Amino acid sequence: MSDTIFSKIVRREIPADIVYEDDEVLAFRDLNPQAPVHVLFIPKQPLATLNDATAGDAELLGKLLLATAAYAKQEGLAEQGYRTVINTNEDGGQTVYHLHVHLLAGRRMHWPPG
Repeated sequence: MSDTIFSKIVRREIPADIVYEDDEVLAFRDLNPQAPVHVLFIPKQPLATLNDATAGDAELLGKLLLATAAYAKQEGLAEQGYRTVINTNEDGGQTVYHLHVHLLAGRRMHWPPG
């Protein structure tokens, strides 16, 4: 996997508005927000795409989703609702090849998303 902007954020080589961190997960506000709340949750151990995950990554993927849900609850977003999105590869809308979960909230979401 190539070195990405997200890897540089994990290493603190470039700044980010970090809102959550534990031993395996880092979360920061998206620089191009698509909703009033738009936070990206990434594993510190890089995986390029969801396609690259294996059974050995199941615990890490679970921690990534649980961290997202815990943050939504902590910020009072859970009851009203929020959207989580994982884009995979070009047609899926992925632009940074470091697996990440988008947490979008603070407005009504529509379906289909686009």
